[in-house]
Parts: sequence; C-alpha cells; structure tokens
Amino acid sequence: MMSHPKLAVSIHDDPPILVCADLQTEYLTEGRRHVIADAEAITARCRELMTLWRGNLWPIIHLKRIAQAAWFNPASNLTDWIAELKPRPGELAFEHPLPSAYSSQRFAEYMANMKSMRCVVSGFSLDETILSTVVDGFHRSHRYQVVSDAVACRRQGIGDAASYKLAVVNVVGNFAGVVDSADLIEANTVISV
Repeated sequence: MMSHPKLAVSIHDDPPILVCADLQTEYLTEGRRHVIADAEAITARCRELMTLWRGNLWPIIHLKRIAQAAWFNPASNLTDWIAELKPRPGELAFEHPLPSAYSSQRFAEYMANMKSMRCVVSGFSLDETILSTVVDGFHRSHRYQVVSDAVACRRQGIGDAASYKLAVVNVVGNFAGVVDSADLIEANTVISV
C-alpha cells in the first residue's frame, strides 16, 4: 500500500515531531527583504501537515526567529506568527536568535532529552533556519526529514529561485531525509491512531 518503503514506520514507533520553522508574518509582507515568493502554496502545505498532526494528537514544535539584526526587529509585529499557523495550547514554541534553532538553549536541552525521535520539518527560511538546524541536529545524531514542497527560501536577488531552492534541498539531503508532503501524509495516515 505504501509507495515509499523508506518512509514506512511501525505503529509501535513514537509519532514523528512536526517542526514548524519560522512561520512568521515577516515572510509574507510584500516589500520586505525576506518575503517568500511562493508563500501561499507553502503555508497551505504547512497547514495540511499541521491538520494531520493535530488530528492525531502528535507533537508539534514551533520555531520563531528573533534576531537582533536591524532587519528582524523583535518589537515589530512582523515577527508575529502567521495567524492560521500559530501555536495552539499544548504545542511547544522556541525562539532562537541565530539561524539554527539549537541557538535556543531551551530547544537544545529539549532535543537532547528526547530519545529515538524523528522530526519532520516544514516552514520558511530553508536556506537559513532549516539548513542550519538540520546540520546541527545531524551532528547531535538527531533524525530529521525535510518536506521539500512545504519549505521555502526567502526571495533572493540572484537568478532562478526554483534552482536556488533545489540546490539548497540537495545540500539538506546530505544531513536529513527529503520527502514530499503527499508521500509523508500517505505514509503517516497508515499509522493514524
């Protein structure tokens, strides 16, 4: 029934943790340096993944970039969560000052105390937060899967955005699994409780 055996999991495995990276209004605001070109499609896939996780009562972690740089003013409402993707009660949220979520001491401690967990990553800033978090996690023996069609790079002033994203996804693939949202949803609905 499952078309991707590498995604197969047992009902005896702990459910995967959905890590939602930097789903902040800064990335949706036209005219801003960090606006995501295909934000509507990415937020729709993130919403679909959150619906599956919430429906199964699986754990969700939200990451929020709060840098001290002038382009990410922590006092600004641009760092607020995207309304339909914000954390709900019972879901963990971590603020991180540097690109890697492991720059948050709370996140690093939480992940260090988790045993045999799998993390599925979606969200924004593939070329910053997601890449650096996955690399840090790899070096700590944490298992990540990045959902290739539910992540995005911020708008770059360089060439073809699709080629840039593909190049970053290829780099991420050296440190984490790379999956498509449809395959991930299909594989995880089989083990729904």
